[in-house]
Amino acid sequence: MDQTNRQIISEYLGGDNFLEMVSIPEGKFMMGTSYKEEGYSNERPPQQVEVSSFYLGKYPVTQRQWQAIAKLPEIGHQLNPDISHFKNEVAPVENVSWIDAVEFCKRLRKITGRKYRLPSESEWEYACLGGKSSRYAFGEEISSDFANYDSRLQHNSEASVKYRGQTTPVGIFPANDFGLYDMHGNVWEWCADPWHEDYRGRPAISSIWEFGGDMQYRVLRGGSWKHDAWECRAANRRKDPFVNWYNYYGFRVALSDLA
Repeated sequence: MDQTNRQIISEYLGGDNFLEMVSIPEGKFMMGTSYKEEGYSNERPPQQVEVSSFYLGKYPVTQRQWQAIAKLPEIGHQLNPDISHFKNEVAPVENVSWIDAVEFCKRLRKITGRKYRLPSESEWEYACLGGKSSRYAFGEEISSDFANYDSRLQHNSEASVKYRGQTTPVGIFPANDFGLYDMHGNVWEWCADPWHEDYRGRPAISSIWEFGGDMQYRVLRGGSWKHDAWECRAANRRKDPFVNWYNYYGFRVALSDLA
């Protein structure tokens, strides 16, 4: 994996707690699925998107990071510091709703002075692929040696089936070519965008697609420990009401610039 010359910034959250952000280069990619025989209508039509450079969390937000921010004064929504079902401070925080994730970003903004936010859906997919044009960051197939998902439900045969049955510590699987970990599996990750049924009328830039969507539903990406490889594809999309939470919903944060 080519991860050279990737700028990484670390936000200090107190104690030995840091939030690492990786620089993602500008570029263009085909968003959605171009496989005629597969996928869902909500992944079409495939469209070239121009992505501006930004920063994205090296890992999903962990329980340790969540606890540090959740203990800060409320801005618009109360947060439970001990929200996760699976207790492990270096595993992703889960049981998180979209409004929880947005509140986390607001509190992080306040203590850092930087405009932290959830990634747009197009930023997330571009970052997940790490410059590739395949189903996964690692090629056309994926195995349980590369991600935490339910490989018992694999759509193709796999020699080694591993089902962990819960979240795993971040960073134990290989990074993609942008130096990001756990983009496939572990927890579904909330994106900023409201839900759109497909990509018709979608802007060809990577900003949040605010207009024309269903504001009651927000987008999740990446699959989880509970779901199969098919749901872990980079192009796969999931929607849920912004107030919903499960022990396989988490998030990572984005940042447009360091100003």
